[in-house]
Amino acid sequence: MNRVENSDSIPTDLFLEIFSRLPAKSIGRFRCASNQWRSMLHSPDFTDLFFTKSSARPRLLFGVEQDGEYFFFSSPQPKSSSLDFHTKFVSEYSLSYCCGLIYLRNMWIQKENKEAERVICNPITGQYTILPELKANLDGYSYLGFDPIDKQFKLLVMNTRGYIANSDSVHQILTLGSGNMKWRNVQCPFTHEPFHERIYINGVLYYLAQCFDVDGTSFYVIVCFDVRSEEFKFIDIRGFCYGATKLVNYKGKLGAINYYSGMRNLKLHMWVLENVEKQEWLKFVYTFPDSEVVDSCDLCVAGVTATGEIVLSMKFTSKHFYVFYFNPERNTLQPVQIHGNNQVLEKKSRVFAFVDHVEDLKFDIMCAATSISPPEQTSTSTSIVHQNEKAITEEVANGSLYKEADKVISGRLFRGSGCLKGTAITAVVVAAAGAVAAVFLSSNPEATTELINLVDSYANVIITTLKN
Repeated sequence: MNRVENSDSIPTDLFLEIFSRLPAKSIGRFRCASNQWRSMLHSPDFTDLFFTKSSARPRLLFGVEQDGEYFFFSSPQPKSSSLDFHTKFVSEYSLSYCCGLIYLRNMWIQKENKEAERVICNPITGQYTILPELKANLDGYSYLGFDPIDKQFKLLVMNTRGYIANSDSVHQILTLGSGNMKWRNVQCPFTHEPFHERIYINGVLYYLAQCFDVDGTSFYVIVCFDVRSEEFKFIDIRGFCYGATKLVNYKGKLGAINYYSGMRNLKLHMWVLENVEKQEWLKFVYTFPDSEVVDSCDLCVAGVTATGEIVLSMKFTSKHFYVFYFNPERNTLQPVQIHGNNQVLEKKSRVFAFVDHVEDLKFDIMCAATSISPPEQTSTSTSIVHQNEKAITEEVANGSLYKEADKVISGRLFRGSGCLKGTAITAVVVAAAGAVAAVFLSSNPEATTELINLVDSYANVIITTLKN
């Protein structure tokens, strides 16, 4: 561990270790505390460490579409029943998900705004970037992908007129975080009608589409778009996939699942692409008893976890909302009831679920020049709302935050962790200052509970570190 001479200073690696265990939304608040914190929490070393820690605790992400708004929640994965509210956006139409980010085709910055914007947003932190206007009026389909080599997000947008005889097919692409973002045309060598269903796997964006033979006969394909090279290929899937097929990431390989519900049994047909060049697939069929807690017709496939479990989610919110984990190796189906924001869950609304969601800070840094914090939002959850950066900075500057932090938590630390002294106490107090700032500026009195939980986590990290 790196040490410094002053016993009141916090070792840098201890500082980063503490903060790497916090939610992304908390990091956003703490970056406002001081220029030094902002610098350290924006560093590549910290963002990589944060992503590593976050990858070890994947979550289920839920987007609930209700009355022209999207509410974003998440639940610890696997098999946890708690539900945390993060943010909401005024938007309509479907959304596109990739590597922790969401693309919203029509978002109103304020409800009273007449014009909607195309945005890329972080559903956990609430940060979003407004995208430039398209060169052409493309009202069709949009897909978000990621180039893992250059570490760039790209948005592919196309119209739906290309499959009609004598009509033009237009494909445009936008690279995010490239400074002056501009739409570019990209050529596709074959005519097809795209569908919404898509999945991103290891630098390749896959989406379902329909093609037509010269005699007018239609057949289904999976279009493969290499995000880095921006080249298109397609896989002929006629005979086993159709428009309702769910594309999944099955242990790093492209998978396709058809879900059937019957009177007595549920059945899943899953194909896994074993050889891309030869287009060789393996087929698996799973049958299990119909659920006793929810109508099987109300379920859809959310995806496949990194461990190979197939996750089924209810299509619509309900007072009793469930997800199901199916283990193909054991042929077991485990229902998990999700508890959380009853106000949102009790009103029937469409649910979009995404597995293995990992919090990542790279987008907020990459788009720092153009990203915008969401307006203050209210919720019945206990999460602290976004706060005013200037007010927090002023409180830090005059030292009142540290005094209040010490007042609030010092007694708790001495009672619960009597072994903490010197640097450890200072570390906890300083780390808690940002949380205290948010508590004082927040209209949510329950935020104090979150502060105490954060302090406990700081203390546990420090105790473990000192013992080692």
